[in-house]
Amino acid sequence: MLIERFKKYKFLFEELVKRDFTKKYKRTVLGMAWSILAPLMNLLIMWLVFNNFFGNNVDHYVIYLFAGQLVFNYFTDATNLGMNSLVGNASIFTKVNVPKYLFLFSQNVSSLINFGLTLVIFFIFAIFDHIVFTWKFILLLYPILCLIVFNVGVGLVLSALFVFFRDMQYLWGIATQLLMWMSAIFYTIDSYEPMVQNLFLLNPIYLYIRYFRKIVIDSVIPTPQFHLLAAGYALAVFGLGAWMYKKYNHRFLYYV
Repeated sequence: MLIERFKKYKFLFEELVKRDFTKKYKRTVLGMAWSILAPLMNLLIMWLVFNNFFGNNVDHYVIYLFAGQLVFNYFTDATNLGMNSLVGNASIFTKVNVPKYLFLFSQNVSSLINFGLTLVIFFIFAIFDHIVFTWKFILLLYPILCLIVFNVGVGLVLSALFVFFRDMQYLWGIATQLLMWMSAIFYTIDSYEPMVQNLFLLNPIYLYIRYFRKIVIDSVIPTPQFHLLAAGYALAVFGLGAWMYKKYNHRFLYYV
């Protein structure tokens, strides 16, 4: 059913993706180059600030830091864009009967393209940092897939809430700041008690960051429980978002 609807609105979806991606860099001098320059600048700043505090105790600290930035930036970009997907396109779906989730999906494709470009730079950094590439790198597709589903799910929830409560943009800004500090992006949790380390796994973003680090830096495949938890977070949030869209689909028209 969903695939059939995508085929029906394939042209609209493709045009939305093109519009969202080009709109992001409209009237900028460097254009798409900002997809790479922005995360690299953030990486440089965080490395300069935190290297003396944590870098001496972490092997391949630049890659450790980059992995955290890579996943977290993709999450924040996708969810922030997704949150405004309904309100920002109200002039379209209030006049034309189209699936409203298409606007959210197109925003996520735009964020995914940026993520892919940054991921290439991440691998280049890994080569220069003498990281040994193994077949295990293929397994990175698993957390990426989970992250895509998770981001779409969070976007579905946020975009629905944002229609009814415009305060969500400010609350989500605070929430993402809190998540950043709780995701061990620039520090390690190895010195904490095992119970405290397990509490970090309650944060899905940390879980996906940890998966990247285990494969790239440690060359270790996470446990089956780790895989189940990663998929569980993604499917649970996606299910919640899909339920909200189905329940409030017609009410969106009266609030935008």
